[in-house]
Amino acid sequence: MQQSRGEQGLQGRVALVTGAAIGNGRAFCVRLAHEGARIAIADIADASETAEAVRRLGGEVLTIRADLTKPSDVEAMMECIRAHWGGVDILVHNVGFYEEEPFELLTFEQWRYMLDVTLNSLFLTVKAVLPSMKERGFGRIIALSSDTVWLGTPYLVHYVTAKMGIIGFVRSLAAEVGRYGITVNAITVGLTATQRPNAAPLSQTILQHILPQQAVHRADEPEDIANVLAFLAMPASGIITGQTINVDGGVARH
Repeated sequence: MQQSRGEQGLQGRVALVTGAAIGNGRAFCVRLAHEGARIAIADIADASETAEAVRRLGGEVLTIRADLTKPSDVEAMMECIRAHWGGVDILVHNVGFYEEEPFELLTFEQWRYMLDVTLNSLFLTVKAVLPSMKERGFGRIIALSSDTVWLGTPYLVHYVTAKMGIIGFVRSLAAEVGRYGITVNAITVGLTATQRPNAAPLSQTILQHILPQQAVHRADEPEDIANVLAFLAMPASGIITGQTINVDGGVARH
């Protein structure tokens, strides 16, 4: 018997998408809402436009202003989600920022801030959502990393280190929580045709290093990543865990 769209998709599931005010995060919210998920958006920036895009699809959406490097903000975020929908089924961790700096000019403050935003926020958010996923016997944790971890891109030592940390986190946590019906995966992405919050334009050095290596001769679009992410969020992907899937037009062919 053919399944209905709701049975195939994410009808009634609660998806928390962090860093979703613009760009890739907005595309993730729209794609998951299309599959029937309720969307909770957590961002330090105003996410009202993303929320409106979800509502235009007829989706339910909750927006929360939160700095996910602060334990108090993360706790308040989860209290808000629990009050509305009881918990979280899907976490898309998209918090992060891009910054180029030659290593010899890189300060300890820059290094520490990159790790704080990229990794400490991941730690705090996953700690917050795990109890409700275990209660529900279902969970999908998807963390966004970067294909620069495979490329050794110059001027990005702090950025690449933090993004590689996501991969280690995913591999180890997956081994702990699989017995609860929870999967943990990462997606590494390349140069995407989207807005990037609080980031200077990509330098010519970076562009010259990466673009000639791309096998598919078009820009990566947020929807390309969102399609992979939606599959990883589905019940049907329950055997896939501890993996890192590269979505970058074939730049990193490892």
